[in-house]
Amino acid sequence: RNVCLFGDQQHCDEATSHKIPWMDVDSLKKLNKNKKLVKKLAKKYDAFVASDSLIKQIPRILGPGLNKVGKFPTMLTHSEQMVSKVDEVKATIRFQMKKVLCLAVAVGHVNM
Repeated sequence: RNVCLFGDQQHCDEATSHKIPWMDVDSLKKLNKNKKLVKKLAKKYDAFVASDSLIKQIPRILGPGLNKVGKFPTMLTHSEQMVSKVDEVKATIRFQMKKVLCLAVAVGHVNM
């Protein structure tokens, strides 16, 4: 699973040092709410993490595209460890429920 970071300058620098793909505000604004580009971005990555300072602006910058495909970014604060947060997001599975609210799942394997 590959994760992309939408970050402020500090988070982008940290992501570079950890070899995590990232985008800053300017590169997000270049997408310009273009639905095709936002969809392409959503297809390219399995999940997204965003800086707390940026998370409120994301619907404004990108439009509703990420929300529609269920890949709205998880919040990352400056006090959290980036690598552990990215690993946590990679290990998280989201379920979308319809009418039935019960769920049976086999979880994990020995090598996890």
